[in-house]
Amino acid sequence: MSRIGKKPIPVPKNVTVTIKDDVIEIKGPAGHLTRKFRPELSVELKDGNVVVSPKDTTSPMTPALFGLTRTLIANMVQGVVTPWKKDLEIQGVGYRATKNGQVLNLALGFSHPVDFKVPETVQFTVDAKQTFVSMSSPDKELLGITAARIRSIRPPEPYKGKGVRYAGEHILRKAGKAAGGAGAGAGAGGKK
Repeated sequence: MSRIGKKPIPVPKNVTVTIKDDVIEIKGPAGHLTRKFRPELSVELKDGNVVVSPKDTTSPMTPALFGLTRTLIANMVQGVVTPWKKDLEIQGVGYRATKNGQVLNLALGFSHPVDFKVPETVQFTVDAKQTFVSMSSPDKELLGITAARIRSIRPPEPYKGKGVRYAGEHILRKAGKAAGGAGAGAGAGGKK
C-alpha cells in the first residue's frame, strides 16, 4: 500500500472537519472546502487526525487513489489555514494586466483586450507596473488551473520570451535567423 496514504493528517485547532457519506468538508480561517472521495476508500477523524484507509484492497485503482486522496485532503487542510499562492509575470512591450472586480483585463498584443473571469475563491492583485499578478486561494487545485488558463492565453514564446509566465519560470530560448550562421546560404546564388 501507499506510504504517503498511511500517514495521518493532523488537524489544527482552528480547523473543523466534517465527514458525511463520501464527502469531506473542511472549514478554517482562510475559507472552507468540500471534496467527494471515492467509495473504495474510508476517511475517518481519529484523535484530531484525518485517517485515510482502503475499504477494497482487491481493486487495482485502490493503491493509486489511496495516496492521492490523502494528499488532496492534506492540501485542503493546509489551504484553509494559509492560502496557497501563485504568481504570474507578464513580459513584452505593451503587455499589461489590470484588475476590474473579479475580472482580469489583459492586453497581450492581440487586436482586442482579453477579459478573464477569475473564480470567486481565488483572490488576486496586480502590481503598479501592471506586469505582475499575484493570486491566492485555499483551493490548490483551482488556483493551479486558474494560473494555467491565464498563462495559456499567451504562453511565452521562445525567441524573445514575450508572454505570460509563472514567476521565476525559465524559458528556453531559441536563436533567431540572424544568429543561425551568416555563411549558411552565402554561395547559393553564385555561378557554376
